[in-house]
Amino acid sequence: MMPNSPARLEFAQDKANSSWKIARLLVLLLGISFLAACQGLSAGGPPKDTQQQQIGNLSLANATVDFGSVVAGTTKTLTFTATNSGSAAVTVNSATVSTSNFVVTAPSFPATIAAGQSATLSVSFTPDAVGSFTATVTISSNASDSTATVSLSGVGIAAGQLASNPSTEAFGSVSVGSQQSISETVTNTGGTSVTISQAAISGTGFSLSGITTPLTINAGQSTTFTVSFAPQAAGAASGHVTLTSNAPNSTLTISLSGTGIAPGQLSSSPSSEAFGSVTVGSQQTASEKITNTGGTSVTISQVSASGTGFSVSGLTTPTTLAAGQSATFTVAFAPQATGSASGNVTLTSNGANPTLTIPLSGTGVAAGQLASSPSSEDFGSVTVGSPQTALETVTNTGGSSVTISQITVTGTGFTISGITAPMTLTAGQSAIFTVAFTPQTASAVSGSVKITSNASNPTLTITLSGTGTAAQSGQLSVTPATLALGNVVVGQSGTASGSLSASGGSVTVTAASTNNSAFSVGGLSLPVTIPSGQSAAFTITFSPQTAAAASATLTITSNASTSIITEALTGTGTPAPTHSVNLSWTASTSTDVVGYNIYRALYSNSACGALSKINPVLNTSTIYTDSTVANATAYCYATTAVDTNNAESIDSNIVSNVAIP
Repeated sequence: MMPNSPARLEFAQDKANSSWKIARLLVLLLGISFLAACQGLSAGGPPKDTQQQQIGNLSLANATVDFGSVVAGTTKTLTFTATNSGSAAVTVNSATVSTSNFVVTAPSFPATIAAGQSATLSVSFTPDAVGSFTATVTISSNASDSTATVSLSGVGIAAGQLASNPSTEAFGSVSVGSQQSISETVTNTGGTSVTISQAAISGTGFSLSGITTPLTINAGQSTTFTVSFAPQAAGAASGHVTLTSNAPNSTLTISLSGTGIAPGQLSSSPSSEAFGSVTVGSQQTASEKITNTGGTSVTISQVSASGTGFSVSGLTTPTTLAAGQSATFTVAFAPQATGSASGNVTLTSNGANPTLTIPLSGTGVAAGQLASSPSSEDFGSVTVGSPQTALETVTNTGGSSVTISQITVTGTGFTISGITAPMTLTAGQSAIFTVAFTPQTASAVSGSVKITSNASNPTLTITLSGTGTAAQSGQLSVTPATLALGNVVVGQSGTASGSLSASGGSVTVTAASTNNSAFSVGGLSLPVTIPSGQSAAFTITFSPQTAAAASATLTITSNASTSIITEALTGTGTPAPTHSVNLSWTASTSTDVVGYNIYRALYSNSACGALSKINPVLNTSTIYTDSTVANATAYCYATTAVDTNNAESIDSNIVSNVAIP
């Protein structure tokens, strides 16, 4: 009995198959019984002819087919075998799949499988997404088992894909001549292996290491390599790492950037330290500045000073200076003996100049010492109320400078001037000042000048002494009684000297004047004291304004017994000399000449200047006097003839270098 139509079997496949199997079992049992009966029957007589029914039987080699992992969007094809183990040919009508991701691609249907033969069926799997896929292939035929199934499975996976970490490499600032390296990781983020066929790098100063091609990276795995930047010049640089592979992103580009900067370098200011002369046993310091003039940080690992008496302080190592940063420290010189000394400050760093040397020099000198000359001042007898002065010299006789911090004077009537503290005297230098004694009473007086300094003798004392005596009325006389200045050209000046003499005591002159402005007095710094028996010179200047005799009286005022004395002054103003140039020439031979013009030019540097006419009216004779010449000047002259038509001839010969005294 044949089963129902396929549509009905597909709807109730499990129940139909079960009923069919039961029916086959019943038919088989009936057949066995029938055969047994026949045998049984064939025992009593000959057997009868029977026709046995031949049927095909289809069996599958695989109940399941697993495609494994397949990249989404790609296709994988597998095969399985269907064998006709029956006695009759089997016709396969169709092979259908429950989902579209699996397709039976061969053979073409309907297909016939002879008894005892096999056929290969091809199935392709094309996942359209990442994930697991299953399906069933249902094979319909006229075999005894008309429907056979095969379970299909597969997994859709992503294709191999390369990704870099980091996606860009920024090296920042790197010193020229040095190298900076960064590790780069490339990962296969897909589901299949990726083979890198080429790794290349571009950009000046960039290099690549740690990767060899071809290189296969399995799904989820990574590889690491190194990118280095070694700039050869200052400035920005850029480049790329390019990885070529069989991944969908067949070219992976990693951007590179960096900036070459000048390496850190140390410089000093000042570049050397000269301490000059320093007193033995004392110390002098100097500030030193170091600056990182490069573009990267510099670390100073060591600082030291060499040379007897030199030391360094104020800089602790290690010290790092950023680009452009400075540090200040102190260098000291403390000589222990006289003489020249030299040394160095040495700084060790990782800068472009790893050793910076700062030369040091100085001279140890003996301590400064003050001495006075004279060592004491004795003013002797001085009239009460009258000052008497003396010059005092103080000298630094040592080998180093001395600073005078204070100067004091003691003793009634003693004063000092011309020196102010503080003041510094270098080695061998002197200062001169004035000590004055103006006694207030008729008695002996003593005192001192004390000079305080930083010399080895910090207090220098100069003893002072003097005796005040009663004032005596002095006499003042002037010589000559008449001072003649003689002849003096108007506008010029003449001088003559006179003398004031004191006798019988000191005389102080307080004023000196004349009663005529043409006469002036000089040479006296008033008030001036003339000690008894001494003289003071003066000068009279005569500056006449008119050409005439002049006279005046010089009046001198003092504290002498005759408080006012006079002197007669005389002089004569004379006119300034005048000059003229007399010119004459030979008359023109022309008959219609009516006169002549005279031309003059300055003569300078052995040449005549431009000639210009000097006669205001036509000169009718052949002589002319030029009265407008200036003293100490040279001239050139020429004449021209003028006819009745007022026509003028060319210049005559030129007379040059006519010098006026």
